[in-house]
Amino acid sequence: MGGAMTSKQETYEYYLNLGHSLAWDQEWDKAVTAYARALQESPEEPDPYKYLGLALMQVKRYNDALKVLMKGHKLAPDDPVPLERSADVLERLGRLKEAATQYVSVAEIYLAQRDIEKAIGNYERATLLTPGLLQIHFRLAQLYERTGRRRAAVLQYLTLAFNFQRNKDRERAMQAIERALRLEPSNVQVLNAKRAIESGELMAVPQLQDERPSDGKSGGAAAPAEEAQPAFAESHVAGPLGEATEKALAHLAEHLLEGGLTMAEAQAIQGIELQKIGENAQAVSAFQAAEKQGIRHPALYVCLGSLLITLGQWQNALQYLGRVQDAAYAAGVAHGMGQAYLGLGQVRAAAEHFVRALQLADLQLVINPDEATQLTAVYDELLAAIQQMQDYDLAQTCNEFSRWLSGADWKVRIPQTRRAIDDRLRGGGKNELIDIVKDPSIVEALTRVDEYIRRGLYTLAADEAMWIIERQPTSLPAHQRVAQVLMEEGQTQAAITKYNVVINSFLARDDRVSAAMILNEVIKIAPMDINLRLSLIDLLEREGDETRLLDEYIGLAGAYYQLAEIDQARDTYLAANRLAQRLNAPIEKRVEILRRLADIYMTRLDWRQAQRTFEQIRELVPNDDEPRRELVEIHFRLGNPIEAMRELDNLLRLYAQSRRGNLILSTLESMVAARPSEMGLRSRLAAVYQQLRRIPEAIEQLDALGELQLDAGLMQEACATIKQIVKLNPPNVAQYQALLAQMGC
Repeated sequence: MGGAMTSKQETYEYYLNLGHSLAWDQEWDKAVTAYARALQESPEEPDPYKYLGLALMQVKRYNDALKVLMKGHKLAPDDPVPLERSADVLERLGRLKEAATQYVSVAEIYLAQRDIEKAIGNYERATLLTPGLLQIHFRLAQLYERTGRRRAAVLQYLTLAFNFQRNKDRERAMQAIERALRLEPSNVQVLNAKRAIESGELMAVPQLQDERPSDGKSGGAAAPAEEAQPAFAESHVAGPLGEATEKALAHLAEHLLEGGLTMAEAQAIQGIELQKIGENAQAVSAFQAAEKQGIRHPALYVCLGSLLITLGQWQNALQYLGRVQDAAYAAGVAHGMGQAYLGLGQVRAAAEHFVRALQLADLQLVINPDEATQLTAVYDELLAAIQQMQDYDLAQTCNEFSRWLSGADWKVRIPQTRRAIDDRLRGGGKNELIDIVKDPSIVEALTRVDEYIRRGLYTLAADEAMWIIERQPTSLPAHQRVAQVLMEEGQTQAAITKYNVVINSFLARDDRVSAAMILNEVIKIAPMDINLRLSLIDLLEREGDETRLLDEYIGLAGAYYQLAEIDQARDTYLAANRLAQRLNAPIEKRVEILRRLADIYMTRLDWRQAQRTFEQIRELVPNDDEPRRELVEIHFRLGNPIEAMRELDNLLRLYAQSRRGNLILSTLESMVAARPSEMGLRSRLAAVYQQLRRIPEAIEQLDALGELQLDAGLMQEACATIKQIVKLNPPNVAQYQALLAQMGC
């Protein structure tokens, strides 16, 4: 059967290549036929589906194309091409909403493959077909930000604001505008939209604007460091506390002016004026006098807390800020309490409040609920990390947190730093995070490295990464980026060596999860590296991750096979099969393993093992014709024609039950051509020809069958065969009648 398998593969490849050639020549009708034949030869292969789908699209058989492409997608769910083409078909059929959904799914696949440009293209297509996909506009905005296309990101945030405003969600519309202003604070379209929302008017439909040169000159590229610096909207230099204080002064004034201007209210108004001109001690006295006379308002407590921090009266500041429960002031209150605790030398409480302030300030610009969940998880990790730090280190950390929460650009710095922290957490865990918080310049340097890599400036990226390693020799993210640069420059072996250093560092920290993650990435680079695969299998066994372990066993066996180490491949597939049985793995996975084992046995001409393996496959997938066809051939090779005929009859019965009559005929014809001396095959082919009223072909098969029977001395059987021919009344029926008389039948 090894020859038959080779023949089948060769036939498949012949028709697939023929289809490619015809497609190149734009002969799409013929290409459809060729690809369909290739698919018929190997229906388990995903490639023919996408090529046949394309050919059917070209001849405008869109419904057929859609069916074929969706089958291809099921066979290869990680290949975006079939799904992308099916989206195109749906679009041509006018099923725009379904097409948009497909394009979104395609984009998700490309994102998983880290192909950001293609992901963006498919997201954009989805938004064109179905406007108002808020989640997709948000993802596009994030992707544009990551790739440095600020103007495109601004347009997406404007689109979000436009839709939120139409849905009467003013708060989220303003959040989207703030995100846009953070990128381009002087953008006229954004400023006009902000004024419209604030005044209750409908903002204009967002329009795409040309990108502006960053330095106002035409031509030339910005310096790398300059390009990496985003524009930002001005924020209060005193951070969240300063912003909350300004808001509290305005709210308190509004509240007081609504009353009858009593003595208490007059004292409070005096406090407002004194605070505005920097007379802090007198402002405190005025506010406290107003409080004693009955003024109770959260804005008053915010103002007092802020003033007392300025005056260094930490404990009193905590008492006032602790009374504020209004969510509008939450970020500012947390910021102020962090400063107060730091002033009192209570660095652990200070750090916790600073992290709370960072989180609340970051959340103010969140539009998407998923983003809020991810953001919260990062700050939870940050809190967990600082709880492991010593007080001495925490004091330095608190000073750094305080710096992050101040300055004109803190609204930009906070989300940037959080994204960098998130990256570091995924790369190095809590220990790495502690190192970074101790030396925040590492965060900024790693951000520059990523920017250089994105722009293809590999020498600069490597230099920056090496600077980090000099500062922190155990910085795993820096080592990872050196390996990434080596890969980008084509130095594969050097990259693998560097990745191994990173992996061993993770293992030394007993961080097997991260080590396994890196190993997965390296195996994609060097799939034939047996040692890498063995290391990953060892890790997964120690982790008890048996589901992933099964996939890695299959991958290892495949690598052995590609390297022509057939015995190791067989043994590894056998181990994978035992694991699959123990896990009760999906049937598709078990069949995949058994098919590859069968291929090995066939290559080795080990027909008995091949027979047992195909019998297992037949039991798992009784409606699959391939194992039955293989078993027919194996029984013939083993000299068991009776078993071969029994298996063949079961195969033909399967075809009949599934109404695939064409396969009955083609199967018998190909088998007779391969084994012309098998009487059972000719007998069955003759019967099929008679059913199809193809009398000349039936007579031809019966005539050949009779000859075989006579040669074998089967006189009685030969007489019966010749009588069948006579009943069919061929033109030379007299000759057959004479033969019957001669034989004494």
